[in-house]
Amino acid sequence: MASGKGDKLVELSLNVVSDTKPKKKNWVILSLRFIAFLATASATLVMALNKQTKSLVVATIGTTPVTITLTAIFHHTPAFIFFVIVNGIATLYNLVVIAVNILGPHCDCKGPRFGLVAILDVMIMALAATGDGAAAFMAELGRNGNSHARWDKICDKFEAYCNRGGVALIASFIGIIVLFVVTVMSITKMPKLSRI
Repeated sequence: MASGKGDKLVELSLNVVSDTKPKKKNWVILSLRFIAFLATASATLVMALNKQTKSLVVATIGTTPVTITLTAIFHHTPAFIFFVIVNGIATLYNLVVIAVNILGPHCDCKGPRFGLVAILDVMIMALAATGDGAAAFMAELGRNGNSHARWDKICDKFEAYCNRGGVALIASFIGIIVLFVVTVMSITKMPKLSRI
């Protein structure tokens, strides 16, 4: 409204422009997360299904050997149980994050979401690393024994069991390395905090 000679008409308008282009998904992080998912899932399954039964001669009475049947299975060792649990948690976490990134609605809450994902990535990586450390220690003890504590090695008797456990450890370490790369990428994607 103009009421005089010098008054200018000021018009306020609100232009709403809808973003018709779909948001570009970060396929690099998603593909790395999928590799971490596959690595931790295979480590979990290989270790959880790891079992070997063997008959050993413990004595000989006359000419008749006395045998005993022993079974090596992952749940006889608490470190391997922990390994299976933490790799299962890492697998489930990666699957949920992949599903949320692909199928979830895209809200405009990038700051808190990226921060939460980065924090959870660090926690999952640390948890998986502790499980791998515990399982690697028990695997080394099973492979070489400990002469000071008089613990005999068992991998000379249960070689297939130890080899499958080693494959599970390698897969899990690959998963940890990929999780580390994903964690670094998640942290670098966080929005910069403005300093006051």
